[in-house]
Amino acid sequence: MRLKARLQREWRFLRGLNRTLGRVKSIAPDSDNLICDDLQAAVERWRERPAITFEGRTVTYAEMDAIANRFAHWAKGLGVRRGQTVALFMPNRLEYFCVWYGLSKIGVVTALINNQLAGLPLAHCLNISQANHVVVDSETSPVFEAARPLLERTLQQWVLGPAHGDQRDLVQALKSCSMLPPDRIVREDMKARDTALLIFTSGTTGMPKAARITHVRAQLYMRGFAGSTGAKASDRVYVSLPLYHATGGLCALGAALLNGGSVVLRRKFSASHFWEEVVAEGCTMFVYIGELCRYLVNAPEHPDETRHKIRLAFGNGLRPDVWPELKRRFRIPEILEFYGSTEGNVSLFNFDGREGAIGRAPKWLRKRFNVRLIQFDVETEQPIRGTDGFCIECGPGQVGECIGKIGGDARTDYTGYVDKAASEKKVLRDVFEKGDRWFATGDLMKSDADGYLYFVDRIGDTFRWKGENVSTNEVAERLQAAAGVKEVNVYGVAVDGADGRAGMAALVVGPEFDIKAFGEHVARELPSYAQPLFVRLLPEMQTTGTFKVRKMDLVADGYDPAKIKGPLFFHDAKRGYVKVTKAVFEKIASGSVKV
Repeated sequence: MRLKARLQREWRFLRGLNRTLGRVKSIAPDSDNLICDDLQAAVERWRERPAITFEGRTVTYAEMDAIANRFAHWAKGLGVRRGQTVALFMPNRLEYFCVWYGLSKIGVVTALINNQLAGLPLAHCLNISQANHVVVDSETSPVFEAARPLLERTLQQWVLGPAHGDQRDLVQALKSCSMLPPDRIVREDMKARDTALLIFTSGTTGMPKAARITHVRAQLYMRGFAGSTGAKASDRVYVSLPLYHATGGLCALGAALLNGGSVVLRRKFSASHFWEEVVAEGCTMFVYIGELCRYLVNAPEHPDETRHKIRLAFGNGLRPDVWPELKRRFRIPEILEFYGSTEGNVSLFNFDGREGAIGRAPKWLRKRFNVRLIQFDVETEQPIRGTDGFCIECGPGQVGECIGKIGGDARTDYTGYVDKAASEKKVLRDVFEKGDRWFATGDLMKSDADGYLYFVDRIGDTFRWKGENVSTNEVAERLQAAAGVKEVNVYGVAVDGADGRAGMAALVVGPEFDIKAFGEHVARELPSYAQPLFVRLLPEMQTTGTFKVRKMDLVADGYDPAKIKGPLFFHDAKRGYVKVTKAVFEKIASGSVKV
């Protein structure tokens, strides 16, 4: 039976890999076939099929294309030229995808601005986009207005809704624009290596950076997931992730729209409405970010949670502790976990469903993958090099940084950020031989003997304490299992007079949480060096628009009770977790308490 199960697993892996490679093999940087051409071909094939459903309205492929064409002619009429940028600052809505699809038809770049941003971060993104026009709606227009004094240049504001003052009414402007496709001569001589979109990093560790998404990369995302998911024209994909992010805006849309399927789009994720909408809309797939799945698992039981037609959930960041519960409770037949970064050249898929793995690169297909793990010093945050000056590859079970070899083809090319200096920082040279170049993902992983890869932590999140490396991700998984703990954020904080950084955990807890029982759980589940020295309780966890947990402010607060309003605890070697008072804080700071 073991042999049969193994053969079945290998067959699933190979079938998924071949399906994906088959869809992306013709993508080439010097091709004149752009992402809009892929989408136009889908429109011509499935004109009368439903394409996007949003808040009770459904448009066919032909209608979606007509909306996109209006945006193309609108920008062309303004004199926006090929290679110039228009900023798109809106929440999920029916027109969102149509804006950038239409602009790509005339070679214009769309900067997808995170609609959760405001103030300085918003102005920063708009400034580096170099856009002269910004598309907003009634929800984001006031936020843009508030950030205006921080802008380095004047942006003309176009509102999909009522316009005031010097704002321009985009709804009215579009009415006079043609619904026919613009002449292809407008993008004559353009190649797939040219930029299609700007997508911004989450900004969890500083200001967001603009990743340059070429037509090649957009095609890899959209075609890749059209293949990897095995989606068909009968599939309906539920998308509650933001469209300004690659997972929702490219991967999920590609899976549906390049296969004749439908997108069921929601303005934003809601755990309480998730299953009733999935059932009502007859959805067969949904796309996730890991924390979305945790919210679903933590939510109260819903009568529709097992009445659905979901056959596949696909996404990234699904934690190993949530994975089995998601499948069991909601009866989801198949999960497709993947790994990739917006700006990088590393892509991994877990085609055969090994729980906890983010992908697989088996030894017998080693030459087909540009992915390697190299030994890494988390204290110096540098790769470990041997006496010959080259990096050292990790063996099974060893934790190291994941890197991707940079090549000249579509799958291994590295486009990086708009900021060339930031792009260069991510390149490792002379890794295994003189002159080679590799993209450094900044992620620590480990592999097993079968080639499955497992995410360990983000570099910078892993810290060193008492001579040992502590993975925030692994500690968080253990703490998550404690009674009453709903959400966990683990990070390292500096302690005066101590080497390295001490562990600290920020928790969102339920009424059944008890700090004494939690301390007993910590002592039982974690080695002494990995046990959080400090614990703080939060009413809610601050996250980005794609549910990534924000750590910067928590790290800045440290364990100072003067900066922290809620309950704060210190792990006393004899008494367990005790409240941090001003007196306790001063004793720790003076070194009179042994840590």
